[in-house]
Amino acid sequence: MPGYDIKVQTLAIDGAADLQIRSLLDNDQFADPAGVAEALGISSAQWPLFGQVWPSGLHLAAAMAVRPLADGERILEIGCGLALASLVCHRRGAEVTASDIHPLAGAFLLENLRLNELAPMRYCHGDWSEDAVAAEGGAPRVQGRFDLIIGSDVLYERDDGGALAAFIEKHALPRCELLIVDPNRGNRAAFGRRMAGLGFELSETMLEAAPGAAYRGRLMRFTRAAPAAV
Repeated sequence: MPGYDIKVQTLAIDGAADLQIRSLLDNDQFADPAGVAEALGISSAQWPLFGQVWPSGLHLAAAMAVRPLADGERILEIGCGLALASLVCHRRGAEVTASDIHPLAGAFLLENLRLNELAPMRYCHGDWSEDAVAAEGGAPRVQGRFDLIIGSDVLYERDDGGALAAFIEKHALPRCELLIVDPNRGNRAAFGRRMAGLGFELSETMLEAAPGAAYRGRLMRFTRAAPAAV
């Protein structure tokens, strides 16, 4: 690939069949010749992060491998990166939309669908920042509302303006579930308070990696019941 190196690896997902995943070779990759990523606020240091396999992403994929799916349920993955959870949902027959801000996330998803012999899946540009700018000529913006919104390690930055919570509220149905896998980042408490203010109740499950690994995190499950009929 011009400008950056890739690899293909086989990922074992608890509760699901293995996935063949094309990812960036390492965190030293960077290619933004037209300045598209820069225009979206993605620095050279941030650029390769979408294309890595992260433990939180694996945990979210494993959670979606065993979660019961309802008929007609619409699922949105935010900050999807390599979209492992979306691929698992898609293979199970769910109606899922993957979304990310990175200009190459959609292309990597397309190739990973091909590698796993899966049908096309919807991908959208998903930028929840207050001054969101869509990449010209890129994927369509996220539209509509969803029954379930999922994400992994999306609380990595302070969000004093509550842009992420506002984005979720914009795309959440009145009755909605939100699943966030977080590696115990310090921003989760503020996010939890914002979601509580939007009517969501939180329950948490602690997550750990296999013996000898360093990962510690939690699955945050937010639920909101539909308002009672008047």
